[in-house]
Amino acid sequence: MNDINSLYKLWCEKAVNDKDLIPELKSVEGNQDEILDRFYKNLEFGTAGLRGVIGAGTNRMNVYTVNQATQGLSDYLNSEFKEPSVAIAYDSRIKSDVFARSAASVLAANGIKVYIYRELVPTPMLSYAVRKLHCSSGIIITASHNPSKYNGYKCYDPNGYQMTDAAAAKTYEFISRVDMFSGVKTADFEECVKSGKIEYISDEVYESFFTEVLKARVNPGICEKAGLSVIYTPLNGTGNKPVRKILKMIGVEDVTVVPEQELPDGNFPTCPYPNPEIPEAMALGLACCARVHPDLLIGTDPDCDRCGVAVPDKAGGYRLLTGNEIGVLLLDYLCKRRLQNGTMPENPVAVTTIVSTDMADAVARKYGVELRRTLTGFKFIGEQIGLLEREGHPERFVFGFEESYGYL
Repeated sequence: MNDINSLYKLWCEKAVNDKDLIPELKSVEGNQDEILDRFYKNLEFGTAGLRGVIGAGTNRMNVYTVNQATQGLSDYLNSEFKEPSVAIAYDSRIKSDVFARSAASVLAANGIKVYIYRELVPTPMLSYAVRKLHCSSGIIITASHNPSKYNGYKCYDPNGYQMTDAAAAKTYEFISRVDMFSGVKTADFEECVKSGKIEYISDEVYESFFTEVLKARVNPGICEKAGLSVIYTPLNGTGNKPVRKILKMIGVEDVTVVPEQELPDGNFPTCPYPNPEIPEAMALGLACCARVHPDLLIGTDPDCDRCGVAVPDKAGGYRLLTGNEIGVLLLDYLCKRRLQNGTMPENPVAVTTIVSTDMADAVARKYGVELRRTLTGFKFIGEQIGLLEREGHPERFVFGFEESYGYL
């Protein structure tokens, strides 16, 4: 406990000019339980990066823990790449923009070129930027669908998915050598923007993401004719502008956005767990359905890489579909349409996870598709796409999904 109290005192000295952390540190003075909770360990850097409660201490998400991780990442990248570069994005969570700028400043101080989005964007747009700009890595500041007191820091590899175990282990080795107060290089963000060390991601990259989304359609033009009525909720996250934009581009004009959940808000005031998998998070959307009677309700989580859906049921209400049901419906539809329009590749591959539904096996057999199963996580599905790319046959990939509302 003496070591923890010494660490607490050190933070009180080093963070003396931090207007957010010092009041918190002072508020727990003499409270051993609160001090212990903040300092008994460092936030662990796993394959998903960092995730923790926002606040003061080594076991919290703050600029010091973010900067320490970024210095370690910088050291790793400089050891692996000749001229490394990193793309950065962030979501609507509390301090996401602050952590993103702070990480950018550390990378720039270490001679690493940084590309950062001007505003909050969905996680898939970070994946896209990493690939489009040929970056060595990517950082997304998000805690996905966790409660509002959390934030997180995820590292991506050059393929555009999260680091897998080997790269994450190497990065962690470098991070563990960094003293978070004396071992971090940093620079002034605005000065780095002026000098070109940090560059805002261009509108061209932003717009080209939507062009690529449109290319993925297997039945272009159908939405313009369908007269669909859609209710959408971004759950106070990043999806509001991009989802509405793509719906308009594909011809869905009748879109109602749940007003209480429309604008970005890291406090997520309408639902303690902003996860479309949880019925409570979709309650306001379902209430809106009862008034508007749409054809479809769509909800995305705060970093907009998970998508939930509700459809009309026979009783006159609306039924939330599971991630397994949505995944199987999409797999069936994509395979059927691609066979009909002659775009099904030779030796097609679909990917799902070991905990996702066995229904996917039956659908894959029906259409002559090889179904691969991975461990849980987008990164493992992404890894299979990467293997096909390295084999020279990226076209073989048809679809990927996991039961937790994720689709690739």
